Amino acid sequence: MVAPPHRVPHPDRRPAVVTGASSGIGAATAVALAAAGFPVALGARRTDRCEEVVASIREAGGEAFAHRLDVADPLSVEEFAEATTSELGDIEVVVSNAAVLVPGRTDQVETETFQRELDVNLVGVHRLVRAFVPGMVERLRGDLVVVSSDVANRARPWMSAYTASKWGLEGMAHAMQMELEGTGVRVSIVRPGPTRSEMGSDWEGPAAETVITKWIEHGLARHPLLLRASAIADAITTVVTAPRGVHVNVVEVTPEAPLEGA
Repeated sequence: MVAPPHRVPHPDRRPAVVTGASSGIGAATAVALAAAGFPVALGARRTDRCEEVVASIREAGGEAFAHRLDVADPLSVEEFAEATTSELGDIEVVVSNAAVLVPGRTDQVETETFQRELDVNLVGVHRLVRAFVPGMVERLRGDLVVVSSDVANRARPWMSAYTASKWGLEGMAHAMQMELEGTGVRVSIVRPGPTRSEMGSDWEGPAAETVITKWIEHGLARHPLLLRASAIADAITTVVTAPRGVHVNVVEVTPEAPLEGA
């Protein structure tokens, strides 16, 4: 008889980190993970908003902690990692969600603005990887979830820096999936479609109108429905609660079209 493969026991306590947790997908994910029993550390630049989410989690009986985080600042990432580990213990789950998006035609966008998006959306994720993944590898368990975008499959005009960052992010994640095979650390991609969040809410009227018009022209806005942030949070929770021996590599979540005639 062949002996069953050895499995590293799944710990009962799995502290999780969520970046970009002050609103939208990040805040919804922190709430969903806490409801599923994960102690959660929320990171974002707007700590006051994170503290509001923390309060709601604690009122519901969950465990949560907030600390300022700017993924574009190496020192901020280092301090965040130290604070969250000190508060919650070894981090078992990292949900990398922080991102910025500035609309504009590629040849008209300032290079510094373009670079800033790449630094937050791609290089910032690598800073998190360096801060948390080595410990996961040492402990032979962990989950890294990168929140991508449907632009990684279908580029959208007037957001080329964001598109480039998400293409690069998925490339890095796929490489890590191969590199970390056999370490017990799972790297997963969650790819949201159009989602109702604060991203884009600060665009000026003409810019927003131009972007949406161009999306329609190129067949990238087939219907007006948007996902709720909680739908992405549910997908992320499903990914990280998969039992050992199961690796959910890529999940794409898109809004269902309205029923015909409704």
